[in-house]
Amino acid sequence: MGILGTFQKFRNGLAKTRDSIVAKLDHAINAKSTIDAELLENLEEILLAGDVGVQTTALILDNIKRRVKEEKYESSHYLMVLLKDQVASLLHSNGNESDDVMKLPPTPRPHVIIVVGINGVGKTTTIGKLAYNYRNLGYKVVIGAADTFRAAANEQLEIWAKRAGVEMVQQARGSDPASVAFDALSSALAKNADILIIDTAGRLHTKTNLMEELKKIKRVLQKRLPGAPHEVLLVLDASTGQNGLQQARFFTDAVNVTGLVLTKLDGTAKGGIILAVNQELKIPVKYIGVGEQIDDLQPFDRKSFVDALFGSQDVSSEPVKG
Repeated sequence: MGILGTFQKFRNGLAKTRDSIVAKLDHAINAKSTIDAELLENLEEILLAGDVGVQTTALILDNIKRRVKEEKYESSHYLMVLLKDQVASLLHSNGNESDDVMKLPPTPRPHVIIVVGINGVGKTTTIGKLAYNYRNLGYKVVIGAADTFRAAANEQLEIWAKRAGVEMVQQARGSDPASVAFDALSSALAKNADILIIDTAGRLHTKTNLMEELKKIKRVLQKRLPGAPHEVLLVLDASTGQNGLQQARFFTDAVNVTGLVLTKLDGTAKGGIILAVNQELKIPVKYIGVGEQIDDLQPFDRKSFVDALFGSQDVSSEPVKG
């Protein structure tokens, strides 16, 4: 998909968040002529309502106040420009610059990706869409169905594997997930696959039980292929807002999460969670889900995200001084 198509998907997917944050701030700006304490308080409320998070909101406000003072911005209409700058800066600081997130290193093969997340966040559909994207780039993909506890998990994943046009390795429900992961890796090696994507359980009897199972899968993979897994992607439902932060901390404590996938972004006004998880957890957002179609999982691009959210705002012109 071309740059224009990707940007349009970002823009459409961020419509509700744009209305929640940018449109409300624009209304507040039009009611004021200068950047004063009341306008900054309105900005704070708007960011918190958009699930940017307390910590990240405070950081944004502090930086904006500093720039207003040091660079002598006075006109209220510069507030949107300053906010856009801050959002871009925060995303840039935690590894979201690459626009080629799907390009794999030349070795090793297969490149092993574990996908984790609680039930209901869109993990199965994310795996199917990710496999589809990789196959369209010319990679040979195998999916490992290691969520053996949830009823119909294998059947759902098999449907998505067929849609994506990739192979899937599975065992009977209730099988040892680590055994499935081992078999899937062995199969991927035998088939000279480029990528192995492994689904995992989102819920077991206890949180401790779930985390230990994920650790076991990682150990088994490392025995079969040193260095595996090469990525651990955590899938979060963007509409859960701050609950997503708690889930992210929960999984990060147990496994080395290397990237985030935010799903259902098109159905929520809480897209500010992208800033919260990125800033507070220091984990880059790798993909966002902006629709139900198989090609609606988009590699996250900082510039496209910021431009789709704010439009063209520029601070290159001279500030209005008091």
